[in-house]
Amino acid sequence: MAVIPSDYSPPLLFRNGHVSTVYYGLFRKIDNFQQQRERLELADRDFMDLDWSYADKNSGKVVILLHGLEGHGQRPYITGSAKHFNQAGYDCCAVNFRGCSGEPNRLYRSYHSGATEDLDAVVKHILGSKAYSELYIKGISLGGNMVLKYAGEGRELPPSLKAIMAVSAPVDLYSSLKALMGWKNIPYARRFRKHLVAKLKAKQPQFPELLPDHEIQKIKTLKDFDDIYTSRAHGFTDALDYYARCSSLQFLHNIKIRTLIINARNDSFLGPECYPYKEAEANEYVFLEVPEYGGHVGFYDAQNIAYTEKRALKFFEQI
Repeated sequence: MAVIPSDYSPPLLFRNGHVSTVYYGLFRKIDNFQQQRERLELADRDFMDLDWSYADKNSGKVVILLHGLEGHGQRPYITGSAKHFNQAGYDCCAVNFRGCSGEPNRLYRSYHSGATEDLDAVVKHILGSKAYSELYIKGISLGGNMVLKYAGEGRELPPSLKAIMAVSAPVDLYSSLKALMGWKNIPYARRFRKHLVAKLKAKQPQFPELLPDHEIQKIKTLKDFDDIYTSRAHGFTDALDYYARCSSLQFLHNIKIRTLIINARNDSFLGPECYPYKEAEANEYVFLEVPEYGGHVGFYDAQNIAYTEKRALKFFEQI
């Protein structure tokens, strides 16, 4: 059995999932931390920007960090994790998905929860151009779903990839969408929609025929966005087809690398299907931890280091 108990017990205030989510999303600050940007040119003539941070001494270990929906490499849940890993001797590569580094990407397509071809390009670039003997990947939210799908799709994984971790991972995308569209998540859903629509409007000058005003005006919900843009731009029939094909839940049985999933029970972004108990029990490589508290990408802990950041380091060190 690979469902493991959790000893995470935050202060009383941070046992409220919304407090934990909002604090770590809007108010947390990471000081005394620097990154160096590298542009990765992709085979389809698009690009992704990689934000690197380094340990004081070369240990031959690197962690790839994947952000969530409308995130980027400077979000505190990324930089906080990178800083903690750096202090423990790991270099970190924080990936900015297409269009997420402050500059519009070149193509009509952008990023989505199942775009594992982009993660594969990053992995191959790092292992082909840098001298690392051990590679680890940590994905947060959307990035968590992506790394789980990447590991379970059946591709040949590099021997240097030792372990992966997913935090607040919407392993069933439709279940997560239904949760996000609930009344208690209205402020979050509105915020996501605002940012996503703004990005489409920024793309309009490049692709006016594909992104006419009357289509963008139809986007009232996150599902509308996936029906009108995500599915069309990335080869899916509609939003439901996208959710069905890109949810990592269906790939968990095929993972053959040490994997830790941490999804808080009070994460309002996750529906019931996002807690893969049966899949973890059936696969000796997949470990599921479900703390009572943590919210969505929250997990407040002492010294401005999130519980999941400490837990990730411990898990990778145990490999």
